[in-house]
Amino acid sequence: MSRFGQILLPLLLCMPLLGAQAQSQPLLQTSGTLVIVPAFGEVKHANDEAHLTLMIEEQDRDKAAAASRVNQKMKQGVEIVKREDPQATLKTRGYYTYPVYPEDQPQPRPNNKVRQPASWRVGQYLDVTTTNLATLPKTVAATQRLLAINGLRFGLSDAASRKLDEARIAATYKDLTERIASIAKAMGRNPADAILDTVDFEGSGAYAQQQDGFNPKVMSMAGRAAEPTPIEVPSFEPGETTLQMRVVGKVKFR
Repeated sequence: MSRFGQILLPLLLCMPLLGAQAQSQPLLQTSGTLVIVPAFGEVKHANDEAHLTLMIEEQDRDKAAAASRVNQKMKQGVEIVKREDPQATLKTRGYYTYPVYPEDQPQPRPNNKVRQPASWRVGQYLDVTTTNLATLPKTVAATQRLLAINGLRFGLSDAASRKLDEARIAATYKDLTERIASIAKAMGRNPADAILDTVDFEGSGAYAQQQDGFNPKVMSMAGRAAEPTPIEVPSFEPGETTLQMRVVGKVKFR
């Protein structure tokens, strides 16, 4: 026998013995093991509610004249919205009045007369909430003859939010159970041996939409035209809302 054969033969004879020892080696004990399992869920739903903010602003040397035009146009604008969309919810807010001074007028000094405003700027806001998205473009076009759009955003109605929240919880819990089954399989355990000890649902973010604020100084002034110009109907895409949820489960194995 060659020298190589003399070396290889003892190794071959030892391999079955090594395999038997490896098979007889006990697996890791997992009874009573506590496993922390994170899971995630995500659902989407088409937006079914619009939040429209309209505004009117007038400027005049006579404060009363500016206020009178604002009051009249806002009243007419509210009537238009109610006529075009009777189911809409309306709320007026943000009535403001402030003086406008000429830029070349110096600041007053002690014992000087108080600066006199060159004019007055008066404005008001109207919030419109509606689920009637089909007629929204027509409503906006009709009101734009008098009022200006300050903001428009889409979201979910209360009914859709509740429905989507139920779907979000179900999707998150489903992901948790699937992960537990995968972990049990990886540990060589039967998923039936897993006992769900704790489920901690955590919000993964703040979903409240930012409210449209207002700053009278940056709003464009509404013009006063003798004859209203016809306005083309605008186009809007409501889009969809995505909600996410995170859950952490504690699992013990028998």
